Order: sequence, then structure tokens, then C-alpha cells
Amino acid sequence: MALIDLANPTRFLNLANRCLPWLAGLTAVLFAAGLYQTWFVAPDDYQQGATVKIMYIHVPSAWLGMFGWTLMSIAALGTLVWRHPLADVAAKTAAPIGAAFAFLCLVTGSLWGRPMWGTYWVWDARLTSVLVLFLMYLGMMTLWRTVEDPSRAGRAAAVLTLVGAINLPIIKFSVDWWNTLHQPASVFRVGGPAIDRSILLPLIVMVLAFTLLFVTLHLAAMRNEIMRRRVRTLRLQQAGAGAGG
Repeated sequence: MALIDLANPTRFLNLANRCLPWLAGLTAVLFAAGLYQTWFVAPDDYQQGATVKIMYIHVPSAWLGMFGWTLMSIAALGTLVWRHPLADVAAKTAAPIGAAFAFLCLVTGSLWGRPMWGTYWVWDARLTSVLVLFLMYLGMMTLWRTVEDPSRAGRAAAVLTLVGAINLPIIKFSVDWWNTLHQPASVFRVGGPAIDRSILLPLIVMVLAFTLLFVTLHLAAMRNEIMRRRVRTLRLQQAGAGAGG
């Protein structure tokens, strides 16, 4: 099946219905493996103790908070440039999931920061830019709820999404551009990861598990949104037929 074929909502729904059970099962397996390695294989840090294990939730959440907006930006191009009929569906349904992971990133970061920094929050460049990302998610969700017509809401949201994408490199490189409390990159860096293999492998498994969770939730949400729009169209047609009669 070519990618363009998925522009047909019926074909997309058929694909989603086939893939979702497998994705959910694989997600559960990866979470089981990741949680086992986190608690029974990964060692405590010599300075942070067991507190370091917050990382196995915090890091995937941070990654997926940014991934959600990246996905929305690609969907925004699909709406404005390629006029893909499901692009705004993908963007709209990605926003709540991305917001949830951005919020989880902020919460776990605060819980991790309290014993390490002595405070739950500082106006650090990385923390502040992630907070801005979370607020942008809330703004996009509000926009989609405010504008009743999905096509109009999709076009407006697409423009704002692309404008807001400028925050993504700020989040990524904030620790390099400014003097912050947040540590620099330790996994994706020149010269290879800076953390031990016993910590890195469980972290990779947890990142994969959370990523598959995002994909599963997003696919299910897109399916639900397509069905919701179909119901809305039928109701409008019935209302028009009733008014015409």
C-alpha cells in the first residue's frame, strides 16, 4: 500500500484496525522488559542513588514531548502544501498526547530536580522552553475546540504550529547556548553516549516502549477523530435535509 493510499479515510481505518492490536501488544512487551531492566538490572547512581531511575520516565517523556510537535509540524506542511486530507487529523490528535508527555516531562523533572538541585523549579533555559512547549500545546488544543469547522481550524493550527516549531531547536540546544543547571546531552552526542552501557540499554528500551505507546495512542486517536467527523457530517446532512423538507 502506497502512502498516498492512506489519504483515503476508509483505507486508513482498515490499516489502523489491523495494526492497533499488534502495536498494543508490542508496547506491553517492551514496557515489561524495560521496567524489569530499570528496577532489577540498571544500577543506582553513586551520587544520586535510586533517584536516577526517574530518568527512565523523564527522558522518554522529554523526547516525545518534542516529537509530538515535530509530528504536528510535518502534518502542518501536509495541510498547507500537499493538502493531505488526513494531515489536520494527525496534527489535532497528536496535540493532547504531546501535551501529556510534555507535562510528564515537567513533573518528573521537578521531582528529579528537588534532591539534585534543592528546588522543584528554576527558570532554567531548558525547563522554561519545555514549559513554553506545554503551553503551546494547550493553545493549539484550545484553538481546535474554539473553531467549529475542522478545515478552518486545521489551516489556522497549521500556520501556528510551524511558527511554534522554532521552540524545538531552542529546547534542544538551550544547554549549549546558555549557562543552565540542566546537564548537556549524554546519549546523542559527538563521540558517542557518555553513560554506561548498564544504564544506556534499559533507557533505550524504555524510550522505544514510550515511543510505541505514543504511536499506538496516536493511531487510535486518529481513528476516533475520523469517525467523529463522519458522525458530524451525517448530522449536518440530516439537519440540512430536515430544514429543506
